[in-house]
Amino acid sequence: MIIQREAVLLFAGLAVVLAVATAIGWTLKRFLAEGAPHPTIDNLNARINAWWVMVVVIGLGAALGRTALVVLFALVSFFALREFLTLAPTRRGDHLALSFAFFFVLPVQYYLVAIEWYGLFAIFVPVYVFLALPILAALRSDITRFLERTAVVQWGVMISVYCISHVPALLMLQIPRYEGRSLLLVLFLLAVVQASDVLQYVCGKLFGRRKVAPQLSPSKTLAGLVGGAASAIALGAALGRLTPFGVVGAAGIAAVIVAMGFLGGLVMSAIKRDLGVKDWGAMIEGHGGMLDRLDSVCFAAPVFFHLTRYFYT
Repeated sequence: MIIQREAVLLFAGLAVVLAVATAIGWTLKRFLAEGAPHPTIDNLNARINAWWVMVVVIGLGAALGRTALVVLFALVSFFALREFLTLAPTRRGDHLALSFAFFFVLPVQYYLVAIEWYGLFAIFVPVYVFLALPILAALRSDITRFLERTAVVQWGVMISVYCISHVPALLMLQIPRYEGRSLLLVLFLLAVVQASDVLQYVCGKLFGRRKVAPQLSPSKTLAGLVGGAASAIALGAALGRLTPFGVVGAAGIAAVIVAMGFLGGLVMSAIKRDLGVKDWGAMIEGHGGMLDRLDSVCFAAPVFFHLTRYFYT
């Protein structure tokens, strides 16, 4: 079992916060919207519901043990990769490379996480898989838009498998005087990223006027960015005693997480706009697909993992 007393208390705290948020959302829907459809309130309630699902699923994974948590994120990567490659342009000539990505690369990457083989985990996808995917595509002799198609599959694997796998990989970090508590690093990362996303949305709706990147993500405003980032950094500092970073260090790392999450969200929005879609999928009711909820995590997780490993192990 990898769940600790601090993690149980953190899950309990999240449950209380979500219960309060659910009550607020119900009140707004009942008395302000009077039960009628209301885009802002409905979106907020959908985000709260998605939070409930994430907290419950991750809590169950943590309670069942390290292997269960690794398997959980492997499934997350599978659905994220499916969303990415379903929307991206591919041809029959890519089927060999796609099968390789789904049925070899993904399980091997998470197996390396499970056995804590950091040396190969860190380079397997960006070196060996990066080279193998175009080779497999070339073997099918389909040269139509070859570079574009190969880049799409490489991007899908990097984002959906390599980047997301850094979340459970946090469990492999051996930090002095922090043994047996690495689950808290996973919870710290997810709490800061998701709090930033939600609070940027709320602050943007309440105070936002000036758009940050209207062509990429019309809902992101300067007020939302500043308010959400400041709140998420404050949350990171408040959780600092549960981490090996200390309060000041936790605030600094939370700032990096928030910045990478925001920039990652812009990049993933740019890809969606280029593909001509609003959401990556419809897996999560009212929230699009798996990647719509994890776009920030995809960019924040690898940076958080390697900063922690470099400075604290």
